[in-house]
Amino acid sequence: MNIEQLRQYCLNKKATTEGFPFDDSTLVFKVLGKMFVIVPLDQWDRGEASITLKCDTDYTVELREQFESIYAGPYVSNKHWNTVAIYKGELQAQFILELIDHSYMMVVKGLPKKQRDTILEK
Repeated sequence: MNIEQLRQYCLNKKATTEGFPFDDSTLVFKVLGKMFVIVPLDQWDRGEASITLKCDTDYTVELREQFESIYAGPYVSNKHWNTVAIYKGELQAQFILELIDHSYMMVVKGLPKKQRDTILEK
C-alpha cells in the first residue's frame, strides 16, 4: 500500500476530508471534523510508513497482543488509538483497510445522532 492508495481509500468514505491541522508533515483524515486516521508523512518518506487509528478499547489491547506491528502511538490516547507500522510487512493490506474501516466507524458511532444517521443512510 502506498500513500496515494491510502489517501484514495480514506477519501472515498462518506463525509471525509483531509488536512494538515498539526504541521506540514502530518496528514489527517476526518469524518465530519473528527479524526480517524493520522499519517506522519515524514515517516513514509523514510520508508517507515505507519498510520494511527481510532480503536475500540478492548480491541486496542487485543491487537497489540496479537501483532508486533500494532502498538501504542505517540501524542494520542493509548486507550483509544493504535499505531500500525505498515512498513514492517507483518499485516496484509486488506487487514489494514479493515482497521481503517473500524476507525472510521468508531468515529461515526460517536457523532451526534443526526450526523450519524446522515452518514449511515444508504
